[in-house]
Amino acid sequence: MNLSFDRYAGIVFCAIGIAFMIGSRSITASSYGSNVGANIFPMFLGGFLSLMSARLIYETFRKQQQQKRKSNLDYKRFGIIFAAAVLYAFFLEDIGFVISTFLFLMIGFQTMERGKLWKSVLIAACFSYGVYYLFVNVLDGSLPGFPAWLGIS
Repeated sequence: MNLSFDRYAGIVFCAIGIAFMIGSRSITASSYGSNVGANIFPMFLGGFLSLMSARLIYETFRKQQQQKRKSNLDYKRFGIIFAAAVLYAFFLEDIGFVISTFLFLMIGFQTMERGKLWKSVLIAACFSYGVYYLFVNVLDGSLPGFPAWLGIS
C-alpha cells in the first residue's frame, strides 16, 4: 500500500464527490413518471464518494508507513474492469439495468477473484435485482427494465 498515493487519491476523489453534490443541485428535481428526481442519485453518489474518500485520507494519516516497497500495478485487471465499465454504460439502455449490472458485477468479481462462481452469481443477481426493485418499486424511480425481446415486463 502506497500511503502517499492513497492520500492524494483520497483528496482528489473527495473533491470529485463534492463537485457531484454541488452539480446535482442544478439538475431538475423531478423527471417524467418518477417521484425520485434525477438529482437524487448523483447527490447520494457524491456524498458516499466523499465519505469514503475522507475515510481513506484518515487511514493514511493513521497508519505509519513501515515498509517502503514498490508495488506492481496490475494493468490486466484494470483493463478488464475498465472495458467492462465502458461496455456496461454502452449497453445499459439496450439490455436493461438488471442484466447489464449482473454481467458487470460477474466480470468484476471473477476478475478480482477467480473461482467461487456460484457465490458471485448469487451476489450479482441479488444486488442487481434488489437495487432495481428498490429504486423502481419502492422509490418510484425509473431505470431501464428488461429488454423487450425477453418478454418480461
